[in-house]
Amino acid sequence: MIERVDIAVRLVACGATLLLLVLLLAGEVRRGLKLPLAGLMVGSIGYLANSTSQYFYDNPTSLPLGDFLSIFTPYFTWLFARRVLERDPPRSLVWGAMAVLIGAWLVGYVIMPEAKIGFYIIHVTGLALVADLFRVALLEREDDLVEQRRTFRLWLPLLVAAQAGGILGYELVTGRGSAMGGDPVVQLVNALLILAITLFAGKALLRTEPELLVRSEPSPANAAPAATAGSPAQPALSPSEVVLREKLEAAMTAGVYRTPGLSIAGLADRIGTPEHRLRALINQRMGHRNFSAYLNRHRINEARAILSDRAQVDLPVLTIALDLGYTSLSTFNRAFRAETGQSPTDYRRAAIGQN
Repeated sequence: MIERVDIAVRLVACGATLLLLVLLLAGEVRRGLKLPLAGLMVGSIGYLANSTSQYFYDNPTSLPLGDFLSIFTPYFTWLFARRVLERDPPRSLVWGAMAVLIGAWLVGYVIMPEAKIGFYIIHVTGLALVADLFRVALLEREDDLVEQRRTFRLWLPLLVAAQAGGILGYELVTGRGSAMGGDPVVQLVNALLILAITLFAGKALLRTEPELLVRSEPSPANAAPAATAGSPAQPALSPSEVVLREKLEAAMTAGVYRTPGLSIAGLADRIGTPEHRLRALINQRMGHRNFSAYLNRHRINEARAILSDRAQVDLPVLTIALDLGYTSLSTFNRAFRAETGQSPTDYRRAAIGQN
């Protein structure tokens, strides 16, 4: 009975995933999310089919392809979530994780099929990606100003941990992959969790959540231009928002952004306002999606002025970084390059040379 319910759930999940895949390809989801989300859906279908043991026991030749697709489900889940959260991982990590998974699959199915080394590498890599997703989603939630995305940071890690982390851990402990059979109850629970993830994805796609899937933090080069004559006016601030913005601007002018480890809760406390009001002002009225990005705009603007100042040409870049509230030179370099497209040293060289 359980196995029949399991197969029925898997068929429903496969059908829903195929429908979402069509909607994804035809929808307005931003380009950087389409590939990982498509990979996540195809991988889910591969896992659902590959782990339906009653079918594949009669068709063992289908196992390698289904397994190849399914091993990338945690990978594409991780990549999709990192991009939704606008925390795109380094390209070296993206390609490195993919190379490890492909290499482990080749070892497990082509080079050393009798050994389990490929099996263990795949599962340990998947668990590492799930752990990184947890770290980014939960530990950096305070920095996020978009309310829909803050909710996304809560439920996605829980579902991924329950499904991908749970099944990877279970298979790692038992030494049995998805196509090797297993406890029917565990298989059914896993299928239900995959269906739940599919339905959550469907909710976002069918409503085309713009804050999650369409919009992204504009880079300085692509930032929206200032309003001009004939362009739509921004919604007027309420009197309380005007006063709050004045307090915020006064704090920024006084250099509060230089405070190391400054959080939005700490800033709200300094200017005497509830955190949710300050969060709404910076996000909904001023257009910033991450608090760190808002702080970096102020910090990097001051860094530009210092680096362009001939009187401070011998001031070390590390000193500038620490004075502006950064905890390390590497953090400052990354933020400066993201904002200007240059390293601080290159920017100083170009600015001084042009004056």
